[in-house]
Amino acid sequence: MVSALLTITLTAQTITYLKGESGFEEGCVAAMKLNHIGRCAVAPILTVLSLLIAACGGSSSSAPRAPASVPAPAPTTPPPSGPTWTPGVYASSATFKDQCAAPRSGVDIDGNPFPDRLGSTTIENFWLRSWTNETYLWNDEVTDRNPADFNDRVAYFELLKTEQTTASGKPKDDFHFSEPTADFLARRNSAPAADYGARYIVASTTVPRDYRIAYTDPGTPASTEVAGLANFVRGARILEIDGVDLVNATSAAEVEILNDGLFPRTAGEMHSFVVEDPGAAPRTVVLTSANLSRKPVNMTKVITTPSGPVGYVLINTLSPFASEMEIADAIESLDTPGVSDLILDLRYNGGGLLAVASQLGFMIAGSSQTSGKTYEALRFNADAGAFNPVTGAPNTPLPFIDTGVGFSVPDGDPLPSLDLGRVFILATENTCSASESIVNSLRGIDVEVILIGSATCGKPFGFFPQDNCGETYYTIQFQGVNDKGFGDYADGFHPANTSASFGVFVPGCAVDDDLVTELGDETEAMLAAALQYRDSGTCPTPTGPSASSSSGITVSSVSAGTTPAMRMPSSGDIFETNRDMTGIE
Repeated sequence: MVSALLTITLTAQTITYLKGESGFEEGCVAAMKLNHIGRCAVAPILTVLSLLIAACGGSSSSAPRAPASVPAPAPTTPPPSGPTWTPGVYASSATFKDQCAAPRSGVDIDGNPFPDRLGSTTIENFWLRSWTNETYLWNDEVTDRNPADFNDRVAYFELLKTEQTTASGKPKDDFHFSEPTADFLARRNSAPAADYGARYIVASTTVPRDYRIAYTDPGTPASTEVAGLANFVRGARILEIDGVDLVNATSAAEVEILNDGLFPRTAGEMHSFVVEDPGAAPRTVVLTSANLSRKPVNMTKVITTPSGPVGYVLINTLSPFASEMEIADAIESLDTPGVSDLILDLRYNGGGLLAVASQLGFMIAGSSQTSGKTYEALRFNADAGAFNPVTGAPNTPLPFIDTGVGFSVPDGDPLPSLDLGRVFILATENTCSASESIVNSLRGIDVEVILIGSATCGKPFGFFPQDNCGETYYTIQFQGVNDKGFGDYADGFHPANTSASFGVFVPGCAVDDDLVTELGDETEAMLAAALQYRDSGTCPTPTGPSASSSSGITVSSVSAGTTPAMRMPSSGDIFETNRDMTGIE
């Protein structure tokens, strides 16, 4: 079916592109690696192409020469230097693909030859325009601008999106961006990076700055105990780094020292911190960075209650391939004592692998509730019909996956399940994308979801990253919908007792993220609220944001003339915050 989506033009460049000196086949295989649905359909294209080439006849080298007496044709007006723009008329994006103002040479870090050939910025812009029209979810809301009027491809791409807003007033498309392909490939293939194993929450990046510890991963430098106390504890405020006042430093040189300490570049760096734990005097800790990956399952425990055991699991990402095995092991450990309820802590989970999210949905609900049901279907633009406009594959809904898919659980191995009719989900604005899909998809099969915390980020959308001429582009190409066809939560899921006037309201309680108490502690505000709601169906009395609550923290903006701003902690790799389609066929 892919061949039906391409315009085959018999030029040497098009033949080279389709047959693949970097080729269509390699591109399609790479697409599957990069999180695309479906399998490659190369053979139909090459068969059609070979028939068309044969129909054109053989070499022209044996054709008779024109008699010397025949005059040469009169000169004609040279063709335009590039394609011309006709508003509302779009050539196939394949016509413009890989024709670059600055072609790359050699191979990428995977060993694949670059497909680039000489073109121009205008041709790159024409590719962006056609590719957007073909694949962008809201393609009928994009203003059609002349690509030749822009000499910067990234600036042009920034305009190729809807300008509409959601009910709350935020941009309808708040996820449109690009990055150098070299950076994309490096992160996709990266080994563990230098880190301490801690996540920061930031109240202000400018004076007076406020950086605090949200959590630490077990077995990391940040969680290592010295004299019975972990180096970093939840809620601790960082006051100094390597002798520089983090709160009040004003010079660029000082800010550089602070950034170097917070975000080490290599393993083995040693940095000194002065931290103030909640309710305690400042103390000094020395940390040495190590090569680490974010740990998917941070904590699993069973809470004893008068009405039966309750499982608690803290999952901070669905992205690393290790997440498949770690989540399966966590659910298995909760199945053994026969928990009667599950509290799933996703408050810092930005998303990741949709296949793993689907597996987690199955492991919560079990086979009787998920059999024959859709976990998530992808809704593309109106022009796509029954096909994925990016891959050309049939648009087949994703089921609840009940076996391993081969990331870290062997392909086909059965997964454990708790067979629960309800789940308590702890969430904040950091709960995003694939982790939000768990809320939506379980609601789609009538599993009761109780939401504790604050509104989720509101990202029912996803994309397939696409390289062209050394830049990788991310444009929203689909919306995920559940078994009931619902996916309209761009303003997030909200606990029912919140005061918000927009969003999707879910039974549960609005509760601040308690930065004073360690995660997993039964007195921690969000976990305690879940246990209270389970016991009595009531919510704690709202107290409003406090100094110890991340819900009361807003990141300050930086304007010209202010003191140098510190770096913000990463909100997560794109593979952790996107609906990553890897493993779905």
